[in-house]
Amino acid sequence: MEQWVTNIMEQFGYVGILLMMALECIFPPIPSEIVLPFGGFMTISTGLTIMGVIVTATTGSVLGAVILYGIGRMLGQDAIEKIVTKWGYLLRVQTSDIQNGINWFDRYGYRAVFICRMIPLVRSLISIPAGIAKMNMTIFLLFTLLGSLIWNVVLVLIGVWLGSAWRKIIEFMNVYATIIYIFMGIGLLILFVQLLKRNK
Repeated sequence: MEQWVTNIMEQFGYVGILLMMALECIFPPIPSEIVLPFGGFMTISTGLTIMGVIVTATTGSVLGAVILYGIGRMLGQDAIEKIVTKWGYLLRVQTSDIQNGINWFDRYGYRAVFICRMIPLVRSLISIPAGIAKMNMTIFLLFTLLGSLIWNVVLVLIGVWLGSAWRKIIEFMNVYATIIYIFMGIGLLILFVQLLKRNK
């Protein structure tokens, strides 16, 4: 996967970066943790600029998010869960992932779209509950743009800083993701306990 992603980016430059970031939102096995640091490295080894990579990557992120938002809005939760149940193994997505995104959106509302843009895997899936909830499109685009921009700037600059050692970011991001998922699990557990107390 990594080799294919980097080959596309090397061959097509900005267009390749835009395409990979749009696909990353729709197809989680393509991780932004590869696309963005490598894009940063390319500003050293090719004629690409840091600003160009950031703008292109963010455009791709927003485009992919809008596609998932549209899917969520058109199909609804039940239809999406049926699709994931049948085909989710191809995307490495489970119905529980969709439900986690919905829980985040239910708990934090519009803010979840911004916050989740900086959490691996969830950053892609949060667009679906936003679409299901028919979130205001202007606010969705604004929060998606801001959250994606912060995430993209940080990872691109890390790629520039690491240079040819850009792959080191993958190890760090695995630790980062694990910590975030632990906190998410604790948060959901607390929410579950609060709901039980409220029902009693």
